[in-house]
Amino acid sequence: MNKTSLHTYASSVASEHGEDGIIAEICNRIGAANNWCVEFGALNGTHDSNTWNLIVNKGWEGVLIEADKTYFEKLTEVYQGNPRAHCFNEFIEYEGEHSIDSILSRTQIPKDFDLLSIDIDGSDYHVWDSLARYTPRLVVIEFNPTIPDDVEFVQPRDMGVFQGSSLRSTVLLANRKGYELVLVNETNAFFVLKELFPLCGVEDNSIENLHIDHSLETKLFQLYDGTLMIAGNTKLLWHNIPIDVQKLQVLPEHKRKYPAQIPQGEGTRSLKYYVRKSFLYPLIVRLRKLVK
Repeated sequence: MNKTSLHTYASSVASEHGEDGIIAEICNRIGAANNWCVEFGALNGTHDSNTWNLIVNKGWEGVLIEADKTYFEKLTEVYQGNPRAHCFNEFIEYEGEHSIDSILSRTQIPKDFDLLSIDIDGSDYHVWDSLARYTPRLVVIEFNPTIPDDVEFVQPRDMGVFQGSSLRSTVLLANRKGYELVLVNETNAFFVLKELFPLCGVEDNSIENLHIDHSLETKLFQLYDGTLMIAGNTKLLWHNIPIDVQKLQVLPEHKRKYPAQIPQGEGTRSLKYYVRKSFLYPLIVRLRKLVK
């Protein structure tokens, strides 16, 4: 772990994994330009919120977007009478009147607002990619923590798909948009604008250095005889169902044999030897290849 790691500042008032403390420390290092924040999905305003502490306790102004009507009712109750909270009950789309650019344009939020928090369980990558008119200084975005760090995976650009994208692909998107990674926790990646990155005190911002929690990853590996095995997380995380390893097998059990194995019996080894010496053996080899 980096000696100047921001992980040590993790603490929660309303956030899920210590984001409140981490956000406060990053803002302390890079400065807050205007004390504006944006969060979607905002849920009920307090559950796993990365902005509630800023708006209620720190006096920030915020745009809160939630598509679910039940959650939105609770969200408006939480912020009732608070003029600093601008709540929208909308299902975000990539373009048009329900795009993030369009929704933000209905407010007085500055183009370079301080914090954008994205957590919509799927299209997080594509929604950030679609943001064009605004340049938040700090972005906290959810990635799929079950995908290994070396894998590039982006879910389809479809709001009806809920798969999530990999950390590596999210980092590549951030870099294209002019951001640098400063921290990774259980499910979120934290990015700041490249010009602000030197202020964060992070010497090595590689994924390998900053992503230290791999407990949610499922590792699949092969045995010599063709058996597939898993390690790490052994259940479907969002369904809480154990993964049945037997259902993952490509070969039935009676066919799981190491192709180059040496027979134990001396008679079998001798027979194999004489077959290989036979003039028919090259024909047998060719037939095997044709069958495969």
